[in-house]
Amino acid sequence: MPSEEQMMDVDTKTSLDKLPAGMERSLPLWEIASVVTSCLIAEWAVLVFIGRNKLVMAIPVTLAFALMLYSHRERGETLRDIGLRTDNFLVSCRLLLLPTVLAVLLILTFGWFTSQGHFGAPWRWRFVALPLWALFQQYVLNGFINRRAHMALGAGAKSIALVAIAFSVLHLPSPLLALLTLVAGATWGFVYQRSPNLYALALSHSAVSLTLAMIVSPYWLNGLRVGFKYFG
Repeated sequence: MPSEEQMMDVDTKTSLDKLPAGMERSLPLWEIASVVTSCLIAEWAVLVFIGRNKLVMAIPVTLAFALMLYSHRERGETLRDIGLRTDNFLVSCRLLLLPTVLAVLLILTFGWFTSQGHFGAPWRWRFVALPLWALFQQYVLNGFINRRAHMALGAGAKSIALVAIAFSVLHLPSPLLALLTLVAGATWGFVYQRSPNLYALALSHSAVSLTLAMIVSPYWLNGLRVGFKYFG
C-alpha cells in the first residue's frame, strides 16, 4: 500500500490564493476545458479547414502545452509533484500490474476471435517511440488533467470520472477506442491518485497500446486514428 507521502498531494497555496472566493475550484475546470479543446481543435478543425500541415496542427497543441507549463509555475508544482519521480515507481507498478495484464489478455482474446487466430500486423519502427508518446499522454492526462480535477472535485470517483471522460473524448469518433480509453483512463486515473508516477503509467500505456496495434485488426481500430483522420 502506498504511504501518505506517496499519494497525490495537491497544494493550492500559491499566488493563485488571491483569486476571488470559489475561483480556486472553478479555474482548474477551465484549465482542463482549455487543454482538451486545444487538442480537439488539432484533431478536428485544423484537418478540416487547413489540411495535414503539421506545423499548423502543432499550434493549438503548443498553446495547450504553454498553458500547462504556466499553470505548473503559478501553482509551484515541481516535476516530482506531477509524477516524474522514482521513489514510488515500484508501488505504482504493483498497482498497475493486474489491470495491465488483464487488458493485454482481453485484447489478445479479442484479436484471436476476430482474426481467426491469425495475427498479421507488421512491426513498425514508430513503435520504438511509443514509450515517449505514452509518457507525454500520461503527463497531460494525469500530471495535469487529473491534478486539476483533484483540485476542483477532490479525490475519488468524480475527479477520476472526469479524467476518463476527457481521455475518451479525445479518442472519438472510434467507438472501440473511445470505450477502451474510458476504462483505461479511469484505471490510470485511480492509480495516479493512489501513487502518482508517470513512468509506471507510461509503461502500462505502452504495453496496452502496442498490443492493440499488433493484435487487433485495423478493421476494428482503423489504424488507431482519432479525430478527422479517422475518416481517412
